[in-house]
Amino acid sequence: MKLYELTDDYLKLMEMAEELDEETFQDTLESIEDAIEEKVEKTAFLIRNLEADVIAIKEEEKRLKDRRQALENKIQRMKDYLFEQLEKAGIDRVKRPLITVSIQNNPPSVRVIDEKIIPSDFMIPVAPKIDKKAILERLKKGEEVPGVELAQGRSLRIR
Repeated sequence: MKLYELTDDYLKLMEMAEELDEETFQDTLESIEDAIEEKVEKTAFLIRNLEADVIAIKEEEKRLKDRRQALENKIQRMKDYLFEQLEKAGIDRVKRPLITVSIQNNPPSVRVIDEKIIPSDFMIPVAPKIDKKAILERLKKGEEVPGVELAQGRSLRIR
C-alpha cells in the first residue's frame, strides 16, 4: 500500500508522527474508529511508510558521513603537506595579515614499545563479560547453566 492509499485519518497521523509524544500518538491512533482488522492493516501500512522514511534517513546519514570523512581526510592531507613544506624549509612560523601558521611542540605522550615488559601496576583490569551466545548454545542442547534460563519472547512481524 502506498501513502495515497491510507485514509485521511491515517495520513494526518503519519504527518504528525514525529511531532507527537508517544502517549498522544497512541491516543490518536486509538481514537480512529475502524474495525480491528482494518485498523491493524492501516497501522501496519503506517509502520511500513515510517520504516521507508527511516531507511531513507539512514542512507542520507551514510552519504553525509562519507562526505564528512572525505573532507576530513582532505584536510589532514593538506595539513600534512603544509607541515612537510615548512619542515623542509626550516620555517616554524608564517605570519600573514589574515592568518598565522606555525609548527609547535605537542605535549609529551607515551609511546608503548613492548607491552609485555610494562609493570602490572600500569595495567587496567578488565571486567569479565558474559558470553550469551555460548550460554544460548548450551541451553539449546539441553544443558543446564546456573544463573540463567532460556526465555522465549514474542514480537510483531509485518509481511
